[in-house]
Amino acid sequence: MKRKDTFLIGIVAGIILLVVVAFVVAMMRPEPTFQPETTPEGVAHNYLLALQQRDLSRAYGYLDPGLPGFPATLDLFTRDLTRYTGALDTNQGSSSWDVLSSTVTNNRASVDVRETYFSQGGLFGSGQYSSTFVMSLVRDASEANWKLTGADRYWAWCWNETEGCN
Repeated sequence: MKRKDTFLIGIVAGIILLVVVAFVVAMMRPEPTFQPETTPEGVAHNYLLALQQRDLSRAYGYLDPGLPGFPATLDLFTRDLTRYTGALDTNQGSSSWDVLSSTVTNNRASVDVRETYFSQGGLFGSGQYSSTFVMSLVRDASEANWKLTGADRYWAWCWNETEGCN
């Protein structure tokens, strides 16, 4: 009987050790930081990070004001994000993004981004999946800054329409 007790204690101790290690690894993970805004990759990353951190004024600043349906105010930007993208929906799981590559041609760029989505559904209902999407940018007239002109996700399609969002 003592041998079974020792074996059970070993299993419980191993589980506790795994939980502690997982917790330490999760806590040691560095917080995402904003990147320099001088590259299309940096602007794409910063826009997504600003949305994730709910820094909507910063995210709004990355949009190209020359968009046909550019939201004239931060309130309209927030309304459009809520209405057309689901980017501000807090009832979903969480996502992380990795900029994979970019292609720059003259003053235009496209950035490929991989999104990893983590869903939460209890002990056995959780999961994750990855997919890629493209973000389009243009260099402003001063050729110093990149601005977003489109994206397959986290973007209101009506910003690219002359009549804008209604």
